[in-house]
Amino acid sequence: MTGEFIAFFILALLTIGGAVFMISFTRVVHMVVALAFTFLSIAGMYILLEAEFVGMVQILVYSGAISILMLFGIMLTRHDASEVEERRNPVKWLIRAAIAVFFIIVFFGIQSVQWSDKPADFTQKDNVKEIGVQMFTNYVIPFEMVSVLLLVALVGAIILAKKEAEGE
Repeated sequence: MTGEFIAFFILALLTIGGAVFMISFTRVVHMVVALAFTFLSIAGMYILLEAEFVGMVQILVYSGAISILMLFGIMLTRHDASEVEERRNPVKWLIRAAIAVFFIIVFFGIQSVQWSDKPADFTQKDNVKEIGVQMFTNYVIPFEMVSVLLLVALVGAIILAKKEAEGE
């Protein structure tokens, strides 16, 4: 068992735990914090896989910008911060058991795969330069469409927040 495997295992647990907590929590602020932990854990996995640029972009865009944007959205909109009392529902326990069985099957499926012993060599290429060349030559239209989509989402969130404030 190597240190890399242990780090991957810990990051995987943090990613899955953050995602499960994000779904399980009832308060929106707690959900955002759990989601930020998930994003940071995924960034750690990228860095562990020697994709440092993607890991840093993950931290800057998702962990930073998206989480802060969600917090601003929460603060600008009116939401009920009261806890919803959860009733015991046997269907939920059945779903949780099915999810646990699914994860066990996936775990043993991944364990049975024959992985190559030779690690990928990323030292020959400059990943950041290659991403920049691809982004601004072959993928410039999707890149611009994503930026327009994010701008429209931001304007829509502001309009929704202003309507709720005027409706009070």
